[in-house]
Amino acid sequence: MDIASRVYNHQWKIDPIVRSLIDTDFYKLLMCQSVFRTHPTTQVTFSLINRTASVPLAKLIDEGELREQLDHIRTLSLTRGESTWMRGNTFYGTRNMFRADFMEWFEGLRLPPYHLERVGDQYELTFEGTWAEVMLWEVPALAVIMELRSRAVLRDMGRFELEVLYARAMTRVWDKALALRALPGLKLADFGTRRRHGFLWQDWCVQAMVEGLGEAFVGTSNCLIAKNRDLEAIGTNAHELPMVYAALAEGDAALAAAPYQVLADWQEEHSGNLRIILPDTYGTKGFLERAPDWLAGWTGIRVDSGDPVAAAETAIAWWQERGEDPREKMVIFSDGLDVDEITRLHGLFSGRVRVSFGWGTLLTNDFRGLAAEDALAPFSLVCKAVAADGHPTVKLSDNPAKAMGPEGEVERYRRVFGVGEQRVREVVV
Repeated sequence: MDIASRVYNHQWKIDPIVRSLIDTDFYKLLMCQSVFRTHPTTQVTFSLINRTASVPLAKLIDEGELREQLDHIRTLSLTRGESTWMRGNTFYGTRNMFRADFMEWFEGLRLPPYHLERVGDQYELTFEGTWAEVMLWEVPALAVIMELRSRAVLRDMGRFELEVLYARAMTRVWDKALALRALPGLKLADFGTRRRHGFLWQDWCVQAMVEGLGEAFVGTSNCLIAKNRDLEAIGTNAHELPMVYAALAEGDAALAAAPYQVLADWQEEHSGNLRIILPDTYGTKGFLERAPDWLAGWTGIRVDSGDPVAAAETAIAWWQERGEDPREKMVIFSDGLDVDEITRLHGLFSGRVRVSFGWGTLLTNDFRGLAAEDALAPFSLVCKAVAADGHPTVKLSDNPAKAMGPEGEVERYRRVFGVGEQRVREVVV
C-alpha cells in the first residue's frame, strides 16, 4: 500500500477514520458483554480528557470535520462478516465466547448521541446513556481525535514530503522490530488502537511486526485488524470496570469490596488467559494485600502504571506468599513501552515469570522528530467514565499523575484503599 498517496488523498475523503464498530480494542467487547449481563440499566457519562494541554485541539481540528467523523460512526452497524467472526471464531482457545443474547443486541446497535462543545483551545466531548452503549464510544472517539490531528498537520505537506516522512517512520518501526527479535522468548502484542497515528498506519505497523517478529508477535488488540489479517485478538479488561463498580458502591465497606466484585463477576464468564488481574486502579500493593485467596490462582496480572519493576516484584512476592509458583504466572507490561524499556523488563523478569508486552502508542504513533516543530509527536489523550448513576468516578493509579476524580472523593478513596506515599512519574503516552 502507498500510504503517502492515500494520506495525500485524504482531502477527497476516501478514508473514514473509523470503518467499523469492531475497529476497537478486544477488551472493550469482552467488557461490554460483561456489563450487558451485570449492569443493563446503569447510566454513565464518558468524557474526553486531554492530559497534554499544550496541544490545542480546538485550534488544530476543525469542528465541522470532527462532527462529520463522529456522525459517521453513529451510522455504523455490525456487518454480517463481522458478526460471523465474533460468533464463530475461537478466542483464547474458546468458541462461542460471545453469547447469543449479547450478539443479537450488538447486531442491532447504533452508538448513542454525543455532546461536543469548544471551550477555549480544547474540545469538551461527552457521551451519556446506558453503560453498555456509551462505553463503546471510548476507543473510536480517541482514534478520531488523534487521526484528525495527524491529518491537520499532514494537510500542508506535499506529495514528496509525505513520501519521505512515511519512509522515515517505516524505517523506525522496522528498526524496532529488528532490535526486539533478538530477545529470546519474547511475547508482544499491539495495543496501539486508541492513540494511533491513523488506521492505515496501525495496520501497516501490525503487518511489519508479523514479518519482523514472527511467532514473538502474538496478536493485536484491534478487532478489525485481527479479523482482516487472521491474527489473535488480544485483551482482557480495563480500569473502567472497577471505577464504575466503585462509584456505584454504597458506603466504605462496599467501596473497598468493589474491585474484587468486578473480578468475581469476570470469573463467572472467563477462564485461562482471560483471568488477568489489573490491580492498580486503587493501588497495586493494597489491592494484593487485601485480595481473596482465589485470586492468587488467576493466570497473571497486567502492569499499567507506576514503577513497573516494583509492581512486578510485588506480584511475585504475593504469589509466593499465597503458595503459587511465579514462573507459571504471566506479567503483562503495558505502560509507556518502547524498545529500551521492553528490553530492560524482558531481561529482568524473563525466566522468573511468563513475560508479555502490550505495546501501544510508541508502536503505532512514533512520529517524534519527523515533522517541523515536532507537530506529529504523540500526546496523552484519554476518554474515561466520569460518572455512574449520578456518582463521580475515581481513579488513583500507582502514578498520582494519572489520578482523576473530585478532590474530596479522591481523598476518601485514598483513605478507604490505604494508599500511602506515591511517587509521581512522567506519563509516557
